[in-house]
Amino acid sequence: MDPVTVAAGTALVGAMATDAWAHVRDAVVALWRRPHPEQADAVAVRLDELRVQVVAARGRGDADIEAALVALWRLRLHELVGQDTVLTAELRHLLDHRLGPASREGGASPAATVEQRARVSGGTSIQAGRDVHYTPPSEP
Repeated sequence: MDPVTVAAGTALVGAMATDAWAHVRDAVVALWRRPHPEQADAVAVRLDELRVQVVAARGRGDADIEAALVALWRLRLHELVGQDTVLTAELRHLLDHRLGPASREGGASPAATVEQRARVSGGTSIQAGRDVHYTPPSEP
């Protein structure tokens, strides 16, 4: 399978649980509309249905559902672009400018799990997956 479709399928499912989803969905549907205009509306509906599944799966911590959807969309995108180098280039552009940034907004990749633990006695522990701004209390 082409690395572009593999990365795009992963990023697409990762982007489903982000605030950028509507823009991502519209961009994917626009790409789909080029070779298959008759399928575009059904693809939009299906993507929104799958988004509900992704959000629910993340809420339950069910990585298997998300992994299955990643595999599904890798295959669907592979079938969409086929051997069409122009369509593959458009998918690469979509990946670089919409899918990738949106999926990174959602945090870790769909298959990743981050677990943090701390045991503190008489001190302070700060754990974060992103930026933290901390001002220690003033000394009395």
